[in-house]
Amino acid sequence: MSSPERSAGMESIEAHAGESLIERVAGIDVGKAEVVCCVRVPDAARRGRRGQEVRRFSTMTAALHQMCDWFAELSVQRVVMESTSDYWRPPFYVLEARGFEPWLVNAREVKHLPGRPKTDRIDAVWLAKLAERQMLRPSFVLPPDLRELRELTRYRVDLVVMRNSEKQRVEKVLEDAQIKVSLVASDPFGVSGRAIMAALIAGERDPERLADLARGVLRKKTPDLVEALTGRFNQQHAWLLAKMLQRVDDHDRDIADVDARIEELLAPFAEAVAVLDQIPGIDRVAAAAVIGEIGVDMSRFPTAGHLCSWAGFAPLAHASAGREKKRKTGHGSRYLARAMGNAAAGAARTQTHLGQRQRELARRRGKDVANVATGRAILVAVWHLLSEPSGHFNDLGPQWREHKRSPRGQARRYVRQLQALGFNVTITPAA
Repeated sequence: MSSPERSAGMESIEAHAGESLIERVAGIDVGKAEVVCCVRVPDAARRGRRGQEVRRFSTMTAALHQMCDWFAELSVQRVVMESTSDYWRPPFYVLEARGFEPWLVNAREVKHLPGRPKTDRIDAVWLAKLAERQMLRPSFVLPPDLRELRELTRYRVDLVVMRNSEKQRVEKVLEDAQIKVSLVASDPFGVSGRAIMAALIAGERDPERLADLARGVLRKKTPDLVEALTGRFNQQHAWLLAKMLQRVDDHDRDIADVDARIEELLAPFAEAVAVLDQIPGIDRVAAAAVIGEIGVDMSRFPTAGHLCSWAGFAPLAHASAGREKKRKTGHGSRYLARAMGNAAAGAARTQTHLGQRQRELARRRGKDVANVATGRAILVAVWHLLSEPSGHFNDLGPQWREHKRSPRGQARRYVRQLQALGFNVTITPAA
């Protein structure tokens, strides 16, 4: 084979054992405008040698189909590409639609050896060589029916972040005007807070009249509210506040529309959502985020520990000279991490075993450590419930940890340990 771009040569290597070598493999270096493909196949002219050809293709759809035709003509068995930004998606989806089983691999696992030059062509050749020796492992890519759900759940997170940013800007405007509503009202954007801000925009400046707009329990704080509403709110503040509140309302409508669309896509997974809803801290929003990130088929993760490690909720092993160093967790999906953090915070407000565990850990180790530990516990429960859809989540109760630490519980635990070692144990209370 000869390269159409320039003479790529007939690079050959000593073949490994037949059972450990993939005969026909392709490596793709992905870019925004073009992809560089290297195909390595057996060379019929020279027995035991490998032939190699490199071609470049545009990332336009027609060119990607030409690439697939080339792979089909050479009977390529495996196609491997790096997960470069979002540029891997077009070639991956086209290959998938054409019946190939493309592998997406982590760029950190295919780095060149030190001192070697780096070009797109060399990267493609390197990928193909690693793939043919089966030295790569595929990354987890959701099936097509779940990708739309993931796009929506991630977009919903981004909308919530933008809405919160706009609310923070509102708070800055009110602070600049010496309006301290947030010190009195737990939610400045509730019914009472919005009514007060609407009156400020309309031109009302009398603190007593503004405080009279409060509703519910906030009316009990009328004197404090009058003091908080005594400021220097002017027309500039009113104009900015109106624009910002309009943006907040726009984000609220967009989030509601996205939620409705998510509910439509969740219909086929209603059973999984109902199962996950049993876990403290997991509501429908969190269940949709979890399903959108990891799917419902847990066969991809052999154990719950594999899922936690993939999600970045497991410490990385780091030992040198026989000593283990301080270990941090790995990097996983930030959207899944956010969902687990919100679930842990939600569980902390419940009278359950997870809630009690979260509160105890937060007191002893801090909130960040508690969120990671509780998020891992929730992920373990998610793996078991999705692996056995007929299963049921049984809460141990908030008193379980105290019961486990009681003298009677400790005695039972020690007895079981001694019995496991082959001893017959008889307990006699002390006089």
